[in-house]
Amino acid sequence: MTDEDTLDCVVAGGGPAGMVLGYLLARAGLRVTVLEKHADFLRDFRGDTIHPSTLTLLRELGLVEDFLRLPVNRVTTLDAVVDGTRVTVADFGALPGPDAVLVLAPQWDLLDFLARRAGRLPGFRLLMSTTVERAVVERGRVVGVEVSGPDGERTLRAALTVAADGRGSRLREVTGAPPVESGVPVDVLWFHLPKPPDAPPDTLAYVGGDGLVLTIDRGDRYQAGHIIAKGGFDALRAAGLPAFRGRLARVAPHLEGPARTLTDWSQVKLLSVQVNRLPQWHRPGFIAIGDAAHAMSPMFGVGVNYAVQDAVALANALAPVLLRLKEARNRAADDRSGATPPDRRLAERLAGELDSALAAVQRRRERPVRRMQRLQVLGHRRIARPPRGDRFAPRWVGPVLRVVTPRLRRRVAHFVGVGFLPEHPSPLLLRSAHPADGEIE
Repeated sequence: MTDEDTLDCVVAGGGPAGMVLGYLLARAGLRVTVLEKHADFLRDFRGDTIHPSTLTLLRELGLVEDFLRLPVNRVTTLDAVVDGTRVTVADFGALPGPDAVLVLAPQWDLLDFLARRAGRLPGFRLLMSTTVERAVVERGRVVGVEVSGPDGERTLRAALTVAADGRGSRLREVTGAPPVESGVPVDVLWFHLPKPPDAPPDTLAYVGGDGLVLTIDRGDRYQAGHIIAKGGFDALRAAGLPAFRGRLARVAPHLEGPARTLTDWSQVKLLSVQVNRLPQWHRPGFIAIGDAAHAMSPMFGVGVNYAVQDAVALANALAPVLLRLKEARNRAADDRSGATPPDRRLAERLAGELDSALAAVQRRRERPVRRMQRLQVLGHRRIARPPRGDRFAPRWVGPVLRVVTPRLRRRVAHFVGVGFLPEHPSPLLLRSAHPADGEIE
């Protein structure tokens, strides 16, 4: 493929949404290029939870067995310790089907896995260290992107341009309206802690008078988080690291020793929590998905999975149109008569169908996103709110969680692990485009 070729799709962003979309479209027989601005996927403090809905997708695509051979941690329940009492909030093992488990895996492992599998498909290309500078717009339609990378600046033209490059996307401004922000009163501090030799069972969160501490198991260490009041990081730093380590130990006493490894504030990363949504995700020839369209809070850990569902819905809707458009454009390009042949008129009509499909994707995916974002905002304001007096959470939280019933645990597992509108690949996407990929023919 050369810069002069018109791709079927160019995707800005090599995160979960971009990689899944690129894989699915290439699997359908389309030519797609995914652009990733970093040189590798080794970036920390990213969403590491692979939920049952995403495992089911990987299973449907014939990928789950190979994925689960990676060094992942399988969790069947989500436990929390509230004021010293352990409670089970969600029971994924009670979900139906073979994917009744939550998988914790460093996101770079998932992305490397998808890149390897997509790389077997003849239509897929991944360009690392390549930054998207701006969209190319002609007569009101997005027709590609200008990029800079190891080979300098160039233009990649495509029938469809997708922004899957997160909440800092350079492309989503082409939709014409800024995202609508939902007020979130908290931020999250992320850091690593070594796991103590006498570590307790897997525990997602510890809640106590001094706050909420997250502990995500990564084998010999925790990816840990601490909820703070939005804008409160400067005051926390001013109080000093000893005070911060003390806060962690008061909420989760077994972290007192591991917390001593925090010797410099450079080890603590601030995540400014945002919940927002673009009023319109698309315009002719373009759509934003994942965090580029709707930034999710870390609450419930659903951001990666909702981004993946966006990608599946988009591939289901657009792959048939893009295939017909590709065929029509190829035939029109072969016509040298100078007239406007039927195939060229067909290509113009199919471009209109593509734009209608983009609008349909937003209508479909916006409903579950809105519902989840409302619950995230409510959760931040009612439960994970910053400390008031000597209490982080309302006093009713502990007693309520202690009497959570098995039925409610199953409902929470479904809400978190499956979501409101899980997507499944269409038969077109289940067809292998390359026998060497080892997938369903």
